[in-house]
Amino acid sequence: MIPLHLPEKFARQIEREGSEAYPNECCGVIYGRDLDGNTRRVVERIAAVDNAYDEAEKFHRFSISPKQLMQAEKQAAAEGRMVLGFYHSHPDHPARPSETDRMHAWPFYSYIIVAIAKREPGAMTSWLLDEQTETFFQQEIIQCP
Repeated sequence: MIPLHLPEKFARQIEREGSEAYPNECCGVIYGRDLDGNTRRVVERIAAVDNAYDEAEKFHRFSISPKQLMQAEKQAAAEGRMVLGFYHSHPDHPARPSETDRMHAWPFYSYIIVAIAKREPGAMTSWLLDEQTETFFQQEIIQCP
């Protein structure tokens, strides 16, 4: 499985956004490239987006609107990058995908989840959806300078 190379500054940014959004979920877009014959996925930029989910449910759900996704795809193309995936926080829950996350996920994309417990960041994981089995597999995160 292709590892995700995530610069430390982006990992810390995701943690900060999750802490600031607490008790709601934060979310954002991951930009970058698949390199070396698609054996290495490199994050080159991340961007927070507004959680478009219903206000009363943001504490345990996130949504990136179709308009936000279209803008992200256009931005990535203009920069010569790809949208590699998305990130979000799990307030007071583990950093593993929920059934709702699985039902709304697409193959190819990396899904970074950071656990936030009472505003404090915890574990950070990344997941890929297997198209055949429709289940998530954990993706190795390699934090780099």
